[in-house]
Amino acid sequence: MEVSLGTADALEAPAGLLAVGVFADLEPGPGAEQALEALGTPLRPLLESRGFSGRTGESVALPTLGRLPAATLLLVGLGDRAKLDADVLRRAAGSVVREARGARHAVTTLALALPGDERAAVRAVTEAALLAAYRFDKYKASANSGRPSLERLVVVAGGEADSDGLGAALAAGRARAAATNLARDLSNEPANNLHPADLAAAATRAVEGKGVSVTVKDERELASEGFGGIVGVGRGAESPPRLVELRYQPEGARGRVVLVGKGITFDSGGLSLKPPDGMTTMKTDMSGAAAVLAVMSALSELGVKVAVTGYLASAENMPSGMATRPGDVLTMKNGKTVEVLNTDAEGRLVMADALALGAAAEPDAIVDVATLTGACMVALGRRYTGLMSNDDALAGEVLAAAAAAGERTWRLPLPEEYRKDLDSEVADLKNVSGHRFGGALVAGLFLEEFVDGRPWVHLDIAGPARAESEDGGYIGKGSTGAAVRTLLSWLQRRGGD
Repeated sequence: MEVSLGTADALEAPAGLLAVGVFADLEPGPGAEQALEALGTPLRPLLESRGFSGRTGESVALPTLGRLPAATLLLVGLGDRAKLDADVLRRAAGSVVREARGARHAVTTLALALPGDERAAVRAVTEAALLAAYRFDKYKASANSGRPSLERLVVVAGGEADSDGLGAALAAGRARAAATNLARDLSNEPANNLHPADLAAAATRAVEGKGVSVTVKDERELASEGFGGIVGVGRGAESPPRLVELRYQPEGARGRVVLVGKGITFDSGGLSLKPPDGMTTMKTDMSGAAAVLAVMSALSELGVKVAVTGYLASAENMPSGMATRPGDVLTMKNGKTVEVLNTDAEGRLVMADALALGAAAEPDAIVDVATLTGACMVALGRRYTGLMSNDDALAGEVLAAAAAAGERTWRLPLPEEYRKDLDSEVADLKNVSGHRFGGALVAGLFLEEFVDGRPWVHLDIAGPARAESEDGGYIGKGSTGAAVRTLLSWLQRRGGD
């Protein structure tokens, strides 16, 4: 779908759909009052009879019967005017795409509803519309549902397209959506078509010509260089593991950060085999690596002024005669030894190696992203990312970026008194605590052992990485690209934008 900027003149041009915002209690938003007057019909009783009051998430479509240039008028709820923010606009833009009613060309005045920061509004509407338009249908014989898809959305803004940074805001919304949708494509890909080597190849393609260098370590290099966690997890699979390093070094960089993503392209649980129901969505266990790759692919286009090194720690966790066994001891990249008591707690093993490598470069900050624990989902449900950190200031930065991006994130503790649960009788650490309580926190404490005291944030996206149903927002069922927009917002702010 193409998204472009338009001025008030766009409201006079023929279109399939005109989408306008309405605040709570049917208070018209920008463009709504004029459109409603043009219809010449008392609409309050009609709208109230349909249960539409302007609450966030509501929408109602009305035929214009030729009284407007657009064939259909879509009223989209914006809720309380005092609480309007960028994420309300994102949800509204998602409604426009979802409720397009077969229109191929739509015009919307939603971006005018946030007069204090029209650039943020344009970016939000653009971003959400492109996210809502996303489909993963490459394996369907017929991708056409029978209803035409929206092909063009004109976002009406107050100024000219090139004034006040509105053009740049539109471009930023496109870039952020494209990065998120790249992560969704990778995570939605079936595991039989995305092995670790395929992920490495996809990474090379995704950053080509974007100022990012790529280095890929294969299984022989990983073994000889001491990546015991990645090698140990990937040992049971026919498709060998990979570690992908992505480097972005802008001129005049304002600091250096490391991103680490979990890239388990399929997780059977290894010899600690998952039950069948637990495997059905395990193609998405590489969502953390997909997020890091997606972020790296957008840095140059967004003009990020921070030097970023991204690591994709990728393996398949499969059972075989070569697989790591419960009780085996692995030597990690930083020299620490780990007793593996549960081979289904494999993500922390591949992440630990990459974290140790990243920490050795002494960056200003490290952020890792992983579908790490079911325990985090037990604690926070499917929609919240769990954040853990050894640095309050860095945690605050990432939480603020998540809020700005509209990605729900909640900080969890790293209790020092739980660290003893990782003590092993035969190694420096064991990979699980041995009991079922506080699993997400114990996993965070395990990862902390490999960051060498550098400022670090861990994002457990086990819940929000995949949506099991349509929720009426702007991200549909399937992979969500969780954390991509949070990390882009954080890096742009850290670079001074």
